[in-house]
Amino acid sequence: MKELSKAQKARAAIAGFKTLADSIILRGGYRISDSTGRKLENALLQINPEIYGSMDDPRIVELKGLEYVIDRLPRGIETCTHIVMTAQEDLYGTSFNEIIPPKRRRLSYRVSDTEICFVVTRGITEIYDLLTHLTFLNIEARKLYAQNLSGSEAAREWKELSRLVENPADPERGELDRALWNLSIILGRTYKETLETYEYLERNRDKGHNNGLFRIIHALGKRMSREGQGAEESLTISITPSLQEILGHHRYATEWALSVIKKLVGLGLHERPIHIVSANIHSFGNILFGRGALEAGGLSVPDDLYAMVHLIRDKNIDVGAYAEQYGYTYHKDVSGSTIDVQIIDAGRIESQCLHPDLAINLDTMKQTGGVLLVIDYAFGVQAYEIMDELLCPNRVNGQTVSLNFRSISIMGKAGILPGKKGDIMLATAHVMEGTPHNYIVANELTAEAFGEHAKVFCGPMVTVLGTSLQNRDVLQRFHESDWHAVGLEMEGAHYQRAINAAIIQRHIPENMKIRYAYYASDNPLISGETLASGPMGAEGVVPTYLISKVIVEKIFSGDETSP
Repeated sequence: MKELSKAQKARAAIAGFKTLADSIILRGGYRISDSTGRKLENALLQINPEIYGSMDDPRIVELKGLEYVIDRLPRGIETCTHIVMTAQEDLYGTSFNEIIPPKRRRLSYRVSDTEICFVVTRGITEIYDLLTHLTFLNIEARKLYAQNLSGSEAAREWKELSRLVENPADPERGELDRALWNLSIILGRTYKETLETYEYLERNRDKGHNNGLFRIIHALGKRMSREGQGAEESLTISITPSLQEILGHHRYATEWALSVIKKLVGLGLHERPIHIVSANIHSFGNILFGRGALEAGGLSVPDDLYAMVHLIRDKNIDVGAYAEQYGYTYHKDVSGSTIDVQIIDAGRIESQCLHPDLAINLDTMKQTGGVLLVIDYAFGVQAYEIMDELLCPNRVNGQTVSLNFRSISIMGKAGILPGKKGDIMLATAHVMEGTPHNYIVANELTAEAFGEHAKVFCGPMVTVLGTSLQNRDVLQRFHESDWHAVGLEMEGAHYQRAINAAIIQRHIPENMKIRYAYYASDNPLISGETLASGPMGAEGVVPTYLISKVIVEKIFSGDETSP
């Protein structure tokens, strides 16, 4: 029998992880040390996600992956022996402490010193993401136990670590150096690597987001050591019946879409041409109103659009407060979907609002009477649910409201395969990883629209199961085979599935103007360029605002008076 390639083995592992996760959801939970937990670990090790670096090396603890995960899970997750995933309603009226991690808008509650409850409102992708992170932490905990606690007596370095964390006071500089050296031996890493992760986590610990590297490592190893003492000490993950019942039924997406449509009705905008834009929640407002906000604050406006954006960020200008005078409305989500919305009535925008770099004819913009509906980023399958509900007619005040949609623009960040951070990808199709679902995209955006400001790649985009379920060999295969994929992301195919469904149901016209553009936040094929290497920061301004500028100019070019 012909041996499977690395890419084929990884694809099988990804499919296996998904199957196991789905079975856990149906069963309602598992113990992380039982056979299901071990199978999840083996599948994740086989996938060997680039974002988790050296996770597959039993000699060393993966530090960049640890930083990535700790930033996306609630403080104290390392001390838990019981984790519950539930629906939002189960926690109404409780006195439990609310926790939201710094890098993921993920609501959770601290129930006790050893129990955390996650509120899952963004669908099955959220569960995959949580299970992946928790499995990674258990793999690293197992390494710590094997290297330092599996013998008849704990290693000397581990005893020193225990004495350190039992002292409530932080170590002084000289003691800190010795403690970091000691910890580097426990982790199998260099002193410099250990120091970098310590300093990174300390910056967020000062903000109350984690317990610091020493306590995180100690708690992970201690929990794994206790597991040998009895099943009650084993980490248990539970999924409540209330969550099982609502998965796949658009519970929160339905409430979200209805609230948005009610807001449009309340503003008297529901019969106007609507342009949906999925993007971050700041770039379109800054582009359309940034100049006016700066001048209203007595500041000079740079000639360069991107310099203007940097100035708005540096001076922390409240663009929204200014924009409210000119047709801007911020709609805060209260459904639990964590997707806020900006509603911009283009008919009320005046010339003093717009930066000169914008190629927009104000008279044309006012005549078309368009309304921008800017929706914040969705998460995985949630993109299908919210778009599907938004495009459907809804009942408001006893009347059926069918919005007059004229265009749908999706702007996002993605991993790039042929380029580097800051480059731009335009989707010609979306390929959903691990399924037979592929969607051709009639993308109105072209590389020429971006001029020489950025390098642009056009081609299929791979929609992956999750940020932590990516394998280099699989992605290389997608790029170098006849697929010729240029990037990977998590929402595109889900959005297109909803758009296609709306066309079939005749909720929107077949020739609806569609735009997909992504800026590269990472390259998962290059070590040191993955998401775990950190955010783009200021270097992300140009690609983000370049895409926003091109989309705004397309929408208000005068070509969209009819779909």
